Amino acid sequence: MTEAHSDLIKTDVKKSKSIKRGPGRRAQQARREFLRSIALTAGVTSISLLGFLPIDTANAKNRLKMRPPGALDEDKYLSSCIKCGQCVQVCPVNAVKLDDMDTGFGLGTAYIDAREQACDFSCDGLQCVLACPTGSLTHTLDYTHDTRMGFAVLDKPKICLAVLGKGFKGQARGPDYEGLLRYEEIDRWNPIALRDHPYDVEICDLCVQACPIEQRYNQCQDGKYPSGDENQCPPERAIGLELITEKNGVKHMKPVIYDGCVGCGVCEMICPTNEPAIIIDYNKVTDIPLSEHYQIKSRKGGHS
Repeated sequence: MTEAHSDLIKTDVKKSKSIKRGPGRRAQQARREFLRSIALTAGVTSISLLGFLPIDTANAKNRLKMRPPGALDEDKYLSSCIKCGQCVQVCPVNAVKLDDMDTGFGLGTAYIDAREQACDFSCDGLQCVLACPTGSLTHTLDYTHDTRMGFAVLDKPKICLAVLGKGFKGQARGPDYEGLLRYEEIDRWNPIALRDHPYDVEICDLCVQACPIEQRYNQCQDGKYPSGDENQCPPERAIGLELITEKNGVKHMKPVIYDGCVGCGVCEMICPTNEPAIIIDYNKVTDIPLSEHYQIKSRKGGHS
């Protein structure tokens, strides 16, 4: 081997020793897993923080969803509800749900979709209120007529069967509807599937028949006080059918909402048209004063 050839080999060896190799396959895999872990942690944290995003005052004052009986004003409700789900567990008709993400502080708070399943006061004792550990559902509430969930509105009179002079026969929401409703003439305490109680009426008045406040008002008028307690009697009617004469002289029956309506949503739930003709306005409540019993409890330090 010549001296020049030997020097060339030594030079190549030195170059190969000076080359810096990148991380090995295992190191690269570990790095990728580490970065994935960071991304996953950031994602989970971001989702968790959705429950703490602020919401504007307008949304707090104008509710987009129905709250359970006894709910405080929206801003107080959102700040006091701890998302424990106790009200969900005790509701006998499974009306109370927990809000999904995308609603700021609303994440995890309880709400009711009246069209899917209304509050029909099957519990009689307002179990969701009793179960609430923070008073987000005010503990001063004892009677159904003191709730302020909203107010019924005949939103689409042109499709209302009563207004059209039509009756109804069959299952109010069809055979596949899974909603529950209490019928006192069948069982005061245990609600049954709405589909198991078909109707046959000459002029549709399902919203009137099913209204729990209207039912209780009529019972009290007949001297049949719930549990023998006159305090449980609503002071006003909630809903009824009235004969209306239009400007053109045409007469028809029409559901009319009275001050006794507390916005439970049963009328919206039971309305048999594809879209409910009657709905609950969550931002409007009855003008009748709260019962004296409620006011006395509030003055003693309860929630109002």
